[in-house]
Amino acid sequence: MKKLSGKLALITGATRGIGAAVAERYAQEGADLILVGRSYEDLEKMDDRLATYNVSVTLTPLDLRQFASIDEMAHKILNRFGKLDVLVGNAAILGLLTPIVQLPADTWHEVWEINFFANWYLLKAFEPLLQRSEAGRGVFVTTSVTKGVHPFWSAYSLSKKALEEMILLHVAENTSSSVKINLIDPGEARTDMHAQAMPGVDPLTLPTPSEITDLFVQLASDQLSESGRKFYV
Repeated sequence: MKKLSGKLALITGATRGIGAAVAERYAQEGADLILVGRSYEDLEKMDDRLATYNVSVTLTPLDLRQFASIDEMAHKILNRFGKLDVLVGNAAILGLLTPIVQLPADTWHEVWEINFFANWYLLKAFEPLLQRSEAGRGVFVTTSVTKGVHPFWSAYSLSKKALEEMILLHVAENTSSSVKINLIDPGEARTDMHAQAMPGVDPLTLPTPSEITDLFVQLASDQLSESGRKFYV
């Protein structure tokens, strides 16, 4: 039996890597999808990839740094669907691995805008739509480099630490909410970002993104009781 039949899930960074794999897995499990990505051409390729699953796919080309557009997207989804069941905040960028004072200011700002501020806007805009669901679920993708100090990872690690604290704080402020919002650390996977960060690692030694999607399904399910936790693949 399909585990997400009848669900409507929005996924950011949905055209490649983990986001694309989660989109395909959710489609396999019967969820209708709203896919968010910068490139409409890449979104159309995902639409073709998902055609076999007989689910509704809404393509939303959007640069998440255009924060006002996130509110506009939420209003359009409210008017069209009346609710949202699952929000997956997956989109992120690495920036540069370099000493923190040598990081270009524009790179610092871009990493924080996408990895942290865009997710704050998503949470703010879509939490009311998740409340309209019988089982609203939020899943935000984080990383292992939030633990301890990781030299040269500056903007990426700090923006993800801030993301984690934001989600935990929001859950602590809403203990009576029926919406369950959690963090997921997917670990190392065969993605472009991992290749960018660790070019010396043989990608064939790593799991593919499609191999790590089970936990994403679990965190979107009606049976989920946990909220405000960091889960590890």
